[in-house]
Amino acid sequence: MLKAAIVMGSDSDLGVLSAAAKVLEQFKVPFEIKILSAHRTTEAALAFVSAAEKNGFGVIIAGAGGAAHLPGVLAAATPLPVIGVPVDATPMNGLDALLSMVQMPAGIPVATVAVNGAKNAGLLAVQILSLAEAGLRDEFKRYRETMKQEVLAKNARLEKTGYRKYLEEMK
Repeated sequence: MLKAAIVMGSDSDLGVLSAAAKVLEQFKVPFEIKILSAHRTTEAALAFVSAAEKNGFGVIIAGAGGAAHLPGVLAAATPLPVIGVPVDATPMNGLDALLSMVQMPAGIPVATVAVNGAKNAGLLAVQILSLAEAGLRDEFKRYRETMKQEVLAKNARLEKTGYRKYLEEMK
């Protein structure tokens, strides 16, 4: 199975990016986590991503706050899909990071999730990798079915108990 990489520009991003790691662990997707800055360790970041395909990676999750150049820099140096996770790390609450990721120039796409949306980045990585792994795709379908059944069960309970009792039971 191809691996996933989780790359962040600073260890302060690990709290957010750990949600992606948890998803990958849940689906038993092998992954590596790296701290590589687009600005402070440019050569190391480019060396890692340039060799990523050869080293068995199939997708890269890159989280960054502020100017958030890391996902774009990585995407420019690899044919692998890059998923950007804007991190809320500045007084702009992650909007600056989000805009820097979604405004990539034509030809260098970065799939971007919500600010601090690392869980969805992990799930998108699983979906991408499942294109080549039927077992992983089946596991993802079961995950989605479980979510569906949980929502339907909650709705049935709400209809049965009424919203006031439902709210009390949630406490």
